Amino acid sequence: MKKIFLVLAVAAMTIAPASVLAQTPAAGEAAEVAQVEATDSLAAETVVEEAVANAEVEIAGESLHHVLMQKFLEGDWAWMLPVLLCLVIGLAVAIERILYLSLSTINTKKFVLEVEETLKKGGIEAAKELCRNTKGPIASIYYQGLDRYNQGLDAVDKAVVSYGSVQTGQMESGLSWIGLFIALSPMLGFMGTVVGMIDAFDSIQAAGDISPTLVAGGIKIALLTTLLGLIAAVILQLFYNYIIAKIDSLVNEMEDSSIILMDMLTAYKK
Repeated sequence: MKKIFLVLAVAAMTIAPASVLAQTPAAGEAAEVAQVEATDSLAAETVVEEAVANAEVEIAGESLHHVLMQKFLEGDWAWMLPVLLCLVIGLAVAIERILYLSLSTINTKKFVLEVEETLKKGGIEAAKELCRNTKGPIASIYYQGLDRYNQGLDAVDKAVVSYGSVQTGQMESGLSWIGLFIALSPMLGFMGTVVGMIDAFDSIQAAGDISPTLVAGGIKIALLTTLLGLIAAVILQLFYNYIIAKIDSLVNEMEDSSIILMDMLTAYKK
């Protein structure tokens, strides 16, 4: 992506002088020609300088990976690796939950209208078939309620409430692991901080003197492990809050749709 932006920038800067040259007179006095040539030279130098600057930025961006790797090793991999694993596994669980919830989301209003129309035209069995062929928790709840229609509306109500709880539990599956990693990441970082400070004081005790060189290594471990732990916790917390908001939205749709289903079956019974 950076290379694409660099190419576009260089192309734009190259086109700009060309457009200026296209607007200059084709003929004129010698002084005007010399002025145009000087302008061209200045523009070319500007383009080269900006291209070099952009290339340096690109090189700096490419070296970011090496900088991160260096800081990771400086922070002592024995403490940085567990925090990194918490971040990676937590992100994997969060992405899986987001994909699951995205696939479970449907156009609820359209689905309810389709069920109502199918119920009027084809009856209970046709409505059940529609729900069976539709994805998502709302369709599953509708199918369970319609499947118990012959047992009475009370049985339908109990089935809807019970299966709604089941669907909510399935949507919340895995959130406890994300919460664990959110709490565990900074704890591991702080543990690395404590270990780093202990190493620093051990160095002071062994040397019998306080020197910045002696304590720098331990303090660096302390700061880097804490930083990585906090970064991991913040990233996972953002994903966690998004998933919770998505689940709450689906649960509200489930409750509203359940009320509509009961009203629909009450009217159908009459």
